Amino acid sequence: PEPAAPSTLYAPSALLLTVGRGESATATTADRAVTLACAPAASGTHPAAARACAELRASGGDFDTLAGRGKGMCTREYRPVVVTVDGVWQGRRISYERTFANECVKNNSQGRAVFTF
Repeated sequence: PEPAAPSTLYAPSALLLTVGRGESATATTADRAVTLACAPAASGTHPAAARACAELRASGGDFDTLAGRGKGMCTREYRPVVVTVDGVWQGRRISYERTFANECVKNNSQGRAVFTF
């Protein structure tokens, strides 16, 4: 039999993002979690869904690029926070984890909207 035709013109993009205090996702529990869907329109519980989707599209879904150094100033205090992303981005499975030195560094990353929730 032939494969089923896609039910939409858009590749699925639905993500679950979490943030917790600690050095790794396995060593901490999530403090906050949000959902983010970007196709066909931005939606979910993410507080800045439209901006987050725009940042993801601009980076080609590269979370490492988004987590890069931002332009803001932060203290050198080490109070690690870990962000995880699981789901599907434009039809491709995603499982991502990144530890930031502190909340300020996370919120000042280049992917400011994506990681600020």
